[in-house]
Amino acid sequence: MTDHNEPSKKVANQYERDYDYTKYWDNRDYENGAEHIAIRRLLKGNHYRKAADIGGGFGRLCLLLRTFSDEVTLAEPAATQLEAAKKVLAGTDIKQVQMQADDLKFADGELDLITMVRVMHHIPEPSAEFAEISRVLAPGGTAIIEVANYGHFKNRRRHKKLGTPLPTAPVDIRQTKADEPDAIAFVNHNIDTVVGQLAAAGLVLDSKLSVSNLRSQKVKKVLPKSVMLAAERISQKRLAKSDFGPSIFLKLRKS
Repeated sequence: MTDHNEPSKKVANQYERDYDYTKYWDNRDYENGAEHIAIRRLLKGNHYRKAADIGGGFGRLCLLLRTFSDEVTLAEPAATQLEAAKKVLAGTDIKQVQMQADDLKFADGELDLITMVRVMHHIPEPSAEFAEISRVLAPGGTAIIEVANYGHFKNRRRHKKLGTPLPTAPVDIRQTKADEPDAIAFVNHNIDTVVGQLAAAGLVLDSKLSVSNLRSQKVKKVLPKSVMLAAERISQKRLAKSDFGPSIFLKLRKS
């Protein structure tokens, strides 16, 4: 469990360390499809003037965001990811700017839509990031923030069996010893804690979805992707109340 008595150093450009994030998505078509389903559902029927994908890597979600917004910026801290994004986003008008989530290069209230997906996994203490998102988001603007969920079904069942409560603080899930003192964090969060932190920053929960509910290598070997995604469409909203899945998408409104 993360020790909040000692603040951890945040490393923004974690993917400068000889790590090819584009390869991470090999054989993850289901997870990618599940996240597209979630974003489409949360943004359905809306259109925005200016949007940004915070920590968006090589631009995996930017083309989707462009269908909902007149202008999209990929806001990514790692130069290597922005270099990879040049190929992914070639021929589009999507902007690519190097910045990190706790120091956004946008004016106050400049954006109408912000997404931040697969970033909270690396932020044990997100108050600075949430404050920046709130600052650059226009009043009434929308933010979609994905949270790596500690309280998913398997962990809830395990804690119930042990008779222990779910931790409210982030939980370190690193499986191997960090190779450098400032190595990037790997944590899962308590969803209720995160919602409270967001509210403190002026970002009010509108709705949420449980995403990647069938994330399992065993399931992938048995079920075709089309079947898994069909089940995902049915389950995302139904399972949200119980925070069932490993990934929770929060749709928030700037108060």
